Amino acid sequence: MIEALNAGGHYAEFALLLIISALAGAVAVRLRQPVLIAYIVVGILVGPAVFGLVKAHEQVALLAEIGVTVLLFVVGLKLDLHHIRHIGPVALATGLGQLAFTIVFGFILILLMGKEVMEAIYVAVALTFSSTIIIVKLLSDKRELDSLHGRIAVGFLIVQDIAVVLAMMAMSALRGADEAGAVEVAVSLLLRLAAAGVLMFVLMRYVLPRLVEAMARSQELLLIFAIAWGTGLAALGEWAGFSKEAGAFMAGFSLASTSYREAMNARLTGIRDFMLLFFFVDLGAKLDFSTLGGEVWPAVVLSVFVLIGNPLIVMAIMGYMGYRKRTGFLAGLTVAQISEFSIVFVAMGISLGHVGVEALGLTTLVGLVTITLSTYMILYSHPLYERLGPWMGVFERRRPFRELAVERKRRPDGQPDIIIFGLGRYGTRLMQQLRAAGVEVLGVDFDPEAVRELRRRKLPVRFGDGEDPSFLESLPLEHTPWVITTFPQWESNRAFLEALRQAGFSGKVAGVVRDEVHGDAMGAAGVARVLNPFNDAADFAARNFAAEIAQTKAARAAEEEA
Repeated sequence: MIEALNAGGHYAEFALLLIISALAGAVAVRLRQPVLIAYIVVGILVGPAVFGLVKAHEQVALLAEIGVTVLLFVVGLKLDLHHIRHIGPVALATGLGQLAFTIVFGFILILLMGKEVMEAIYVAVALTFSSTIIIVKLLSDKRELDSLHGRIAVGFLIVQDIAVVLAMMAMSALRGADEAGAVEVAVSLLLRLAAAGVLMFVLMRYVLPRLVEAMARSQELLLIFAIAWGTGLAALGEWAGFSKEAGAFMAGFSLASTSYREAMNARLTGIRDFMLLFFFVDLGAKLDFSTLGGEVWPAVVLSVFVLIGNPLIVMAIMGYMGYRKRTGFLAGLTVAQISEFSIVFVAMGISLGHVGVEALGLTTLVGLVTITLSTYMILYSHPLYERLGPWMGVFERRRPFRELAVERKRRPDGQPDIIIFGLGRYGTRLMQQLRAAGVEVLGVDFDPEAVRELRRRKLPVRFGDGEDPSFLESLPLEHTPWVITTFPQWESNRAFLEALRQAGFSGKVAGVVRDEVHGDAMGAAGVARVLNPFNDAADFAARNFAAEIAQTKAARAAEEEA
């Protein structure tokens, strides 16, 4: 097998990797296990620790980095400025509180195990970092990324990511740096943050709106632009001394206020999932089992500390700040593991000569245990809360004022009664007449020119593809009783109806057809009401003419009698 792979080169290695990953993923789905755990196991098996089947480590690592870039770009793309006003304070307080708690108590715990001071510092700091990539992937799969606890979790995960960068810079500065050197590093960081803020403001205000409008004229071009923008700012972020992850997140955030963000997000979903496969495989392949040594029991103790202590401190802070215990519990589970950056951070300490390989073995074991167990905790968070919720009253105020305020703010004022897909002449006229009758209507079209024109006329419209289930999930379908499609072809309507089903729409569908064959197909597909503009217009005209003629005859008859 290995000789055949060597003969086939990296292409054969990638083919084998994809086949093994697909089979492992199928087994995981069959057993109702998380596929990301299966991918990490695949990475361990094909990596140097076990069989060593894949040698293209640099290529896999590059694809993994692109996957992380796309993931964090999508996270930034979904970050609404209105949400930040509500979750910003709690995300900052929770993130900083969890960091302080884990570092202080983790440091004391590690010292009690007989470790050196510098090793205790490194491992304690490493325990504070949660995996943004894994958490966002799990919340996205559960469709909870836009929930209250999902948005709060993303907020304090971003705080942690910033802390990663600061910690790495601080520990690097300790390498022979005096007090003046540390001050110079701090001033440099502040200047770079200020420059990044000014750059983002200029781009978001003056450049990106027009640029995205131009790119949106082609579906393929919009997708290429989104990936290019994400990877470009990721590279710029790394060059500026931050990180690729921070740059990718800011790239998505810079486009979050545009009207094309749902369309970009929908197009990137499949690419994100495919590229993240390489991230998890790469993570598994990089785990170094030769450094484990006698670190099993310390790893068990620290794993319990991370799995239980981190969620509890998050729940305590969120409860104090006025959130319900359920929200605190669901958000707290997202910090019940350490990150792949924890391993990178400790490995950096080895390269700087601060710690030995034992610290890396300890961190690796804690990472394996906490990532695996916390994945199941997050996937089964709601059943877990049903069992533990009655004992968590201490983490909730008598009146959770902040969550009540958020609920009032988020209650939709313009929840649509009808969503119309396809805003040609018929769809636009239908929308205008319904709004004139007092019906709340939302329009959707994939023609950027049509969307722009209707927005100039102050009509509520969205840019997106109705045949894409990922885009439909961004629409307020849950409480919308009617959806109307004006797509002219049956093939488009068939794809649209299937996408609606996948998005979980439970309301009624009306369809506009051009002929009887199209109408019969729509009726057979379960469409509640079929509208034929030609027949309806002819029937309306016939009724009007008949009524007018009958009125004329009646008037003549009355004149003759007189």
